[in-house]
Amino acid sequence: MTNELKTNETSSKRTQVKKQTRVKREKTERPHRERRTNTRAVKSDDLKFSFKKSNLKIIPLGGLEEIGKNITIFEYEDEIILVDCGLEFPGDDMLGVDLVIPDITYLIKNKEKIKGLIITHGHEDHIGSIPYVLKQINISIYATKLTVALIKNKLEEHKLLRSTKMHIVDQGQTLNFGKMQVEFIRSNHSIPDAVMLAIHTPVGTVLHTGDFKVDYTPIDDKVIDLGRIAELGNQGILALLSDSTNSERKGFTMSESSVGEVFDKLFLNNSKRIVVATFASNVHRVQQIVNSAIKYGRKIAICGRSMENMIEAARELGYIKEAENVFIDIDNIKNYRDDQLVIITTGSQGEAMSALTRMANGDHKKVTITPNDMIIISATPIPGNEKLVSKVIDDLMKIGAEVIYSSLQDVHVSGHACQEEQKLILTLAKPKYFIPVHGEYRQLMAHAETAKIIGIEPKNIFIMTNGRVLELNQDEAKLTSTVPNGRVLVDGLGVGDVGNIVLRDRQHLSQDGLIVIVMGMDQRTGEIVSGPDVVSRGFVYVRESENLMDDLKRVIREQVHKLEENHISDWSTIKSTLKDELRDYIFEKTKRNPMILPIILEV
Repeated sequence: MTNELKTNETSSKRTQVKKQTRVKREKTERPHRERRTNTRAVKSDDLKFSFKKSNLKIIPLGGLEEIGKNITIFEYEDEIILVDCGLEFPGDDMLGVDLVIPDITYLIKNKEKIKGLIITHGHEDHIGSIPYVLKQINISIYATKLTVALIKNKLEEHKLLRSTKMHIVDQGQTLNFGKMQVEFIRSNHSIPDAVMLAIHTPVGTVLHTGDFKVDYTPIDDKVIDLGRIAELGNQGILALLSDSTNSERKGFTMSESSVGEVFDKLFLNNSKRIVVATFASNVHRVQQIVNSAIKYGRKIAICGRSMENMIEAARELGYIKEAENVFIDIDNIKNYRDDQLVIITTGSQGEAMSALTRMANGDHKKVTITPNDMIIISATPIPGNEKLVSKVIDDLMKIGAEVIYSSLQDVHVSGHACQEEQKLILTLAKPKYFIPVHGEYRQLMAHAETAKIIGIEPKNIFIMTNGRVLELNQDEAKLTSTVPNGRVLVDGLGVGDVGNIVLRDRQHLSQDGLIVIVMGMDQRTGEIVSGPDVVSRGFVYVRESENLMDDLKRVIREQVHKLEENHISDWSTIKSTLKDELRDYIFEKTKRNPMILPIILEV
């Protein structure tokens, strides 16, 4: 009995020890298990691995600190969307140059990334470079209906139409290019079918206005879609790129419909033949001329190839209405009285070969201006064209014609927004970052000041230059590197073969003329065996300056004799010495500095 009790007691103690050991182990292990369990929970539920998004790059290749040549790159990782592809007309210092197009070296280098070319509207400063770019890069083009028609005409001239993919996009439609989507927003401008672009990217939405104005009573009743801009603004716009052309002008731009009222007053009780000069692309202006012509029983004749092409395209697409029996051929104007006619023509900028300029000079084959003509110049001079326009007005007045222009009557309104319209877009869009575009430096600065008034922080406003790269995301925006940019000059069939050196030579020739020295020299002795002959162009008239020509020949002989005595027979040394001596001598005698071109024939 005692042994059994002892055994039971021992067993009970063992059980108790095991129990205590188990409890102690559980206390010790529980925190480890809990930590392991919690660690697994954190890994699966709380830690979400997210990769940092790439920056959106905005790279203007043209359109900044200049009027025209508008082209902008939007690049996100391996995708590029190109907005507009315009040209610039040459300045006075670009003698002989036909057009100026942007440098697209960066696009050629990254052509595999380009998803498409998006066009905001059909003006030359937004579509003019397309043929030259397509000859180097094959890009699909996306634009609205009228814009596509104008681009097709351009590509047909360059024989590029068949090889180019063109896509008509409706206002309000969104295109998906992969990581970026582009939404077409209805806008107003001086040409139909203009759009703003909402570019949706992984880091935010960028609104690009293109050229715009806010017109509450447009001719085609298609009002700018301010509601959609406001909706995007409420959702959050990362950056706004906005047209700065009229940023120095206070107030609002007048509605296009206001011009029609002025036309009606000028047509009323008018017994004269009416000639209206305007921009070929201003289809709404042509529509108002058509309306007044119908109202007062006049027929319309078109003069000028670009005007004919534009009106034909606009009529086919239905942008000019109620015009079936109004238009007549320019050859038939002799069959109508003056008070039955309106002639719509090109040349509102005084271009040398335009129809209106030839009429003013009396050189036009089909239209002769008389004192019974009223000329309406329905445009304002583009900066730099003021003298040309003034000369045309003077020449028309000398003939006896009555000339109406913007200083006398409100026969033109701008297609670009003034300060109050720019404020409206800024207020609706509420962008985090603001980038003024499409303007010279003073206009970009004026637009920046307007943005500050609206409440955009100065640090979030970027005055950019062509070729500068702006990288941005929701947290920051910064100017980083630059890409190749500049002007490529088109002269005849040559693209880029005229540079600064050629322009400098042309400038030199235009200012001081040319002297060519031709002579034959013995290759062994360095003696003159024929000549020298002196040929002058644009310097002096030879017959009236025979003494000067004889003096130049004498100087040449003396210099060649000195070189011969010093045993100098290197042709390049002889030429450079002759140029230097003749330059000094001519400047001393005439105070002129012509280009000197020695030509030595080896005998």
